[in-house]
Amino acid sequence: MQALIPRLLAVAVLPCCVQLHAAPLDAALEESQQLAAEAKASQARIEQLDDATRQMLTEYRNAVQQAEALKAYNEQLVELTAAQRKELDGFQRQLDSIERTQEAVAPQMGRMIEVLEEFIAADLPFLPDERADRLASLQDMQARADVSLAEKYRRILEAYQIESDYGRTLEAWRGELPVEGGSRSVEFLRLGRTMLYYQTLDAHESGWWNPQTRAWEVLDGSARRPITKAIAIARQQQAPTWLELPIKTLAKEAAQ
Repeated sequence: MQALIPRLLAVAVLPCCVQLHAAPLDAALEESQQLAAEAKASQARIEQLDDATRQMLTEYRNAVQQAEALKAYNEQLVELTAAQRKELDGFQRQLDSIERTQEAVAPQMGRMIEVLEEFIAADLPFLPDERADRLASLQDMQARADVSLAEKYRRILEAYQIESDYGRTLEAWRGELPVEGGSRSVEFLRLGRTMLYYQTLDAHESGWWNPQTRAWEVLDGSARRPITKAIAIARQQQAPTWLELPIKTLAKEAAQ
C-alpha cells in the first residue's frame, strides 16, 4: 500500500509538469512566428528600399547624362553664338560698305541718266515715244526705295546697250511725220544712227533728217527707189543686197 502511494503521486505530478513545460513552448513558438513575420516585413521593407534605391540610382544616372548632354549643347550654343556674332559683324561691315557705295554710286547713276537724256536729245529723232518712255522710266526708278541699287544699275546699263545697238542695225517702221498744221503717216528708215529717212506711203516723196539744221528735208526723186528697197530689206521682205542710199555729210552741207 505504501508502495502505490509514490506511484500515484508521480502520475499525479506528471500532467502538471507537462502543462508547465507546454506554456513556455507555445510562447516560444508564438515569439518565433512573430519574429518570422517581423523578419518578413523587414525583408519587404528592405526590398522596397532596394527598389527605391535602384530607381533613384537610375534617375540619378539619367540626370547626369542629361546634364552632360546639356553641357555639350551649351558649348555648341556658345560656339554657334560666337560664329553668328562674327557673321553679323561681317554683314554689318557689308551694309556699311553698301551704304558708302550707294552714296558714291547713286549720284553717278543719276549723271548717267542725264547723259543719256542729253544724248537722245542730240541724236537723230527716231522712235521718240519709245526712247522717251524708257528715259522717263529710269528717272522715276531713281526715286524708288523698293528697287535695289543693283537693279537700278542694271536697267541703266540695259538702256545704254539698247542705244548702242541702234548704231549697228537697219530698221524701218511706220510713224507720224510732223508737218505744218499737223502730221502725216510715213515710212521711216534708220541706217544705224548715221542717217534717218522717211518716205510717204505712196512712195512719191522721200526725205531725210538734217542734223545740222535739225529739220526734215525733201530729197530729189532719185532717192525714192533705193529707199523703197532699203525699207523692204529692213522689214525682211527682200533679201539683203547692196544699197546705194543718198548720204549727206555735215561737211558737204556746210559747204553748200
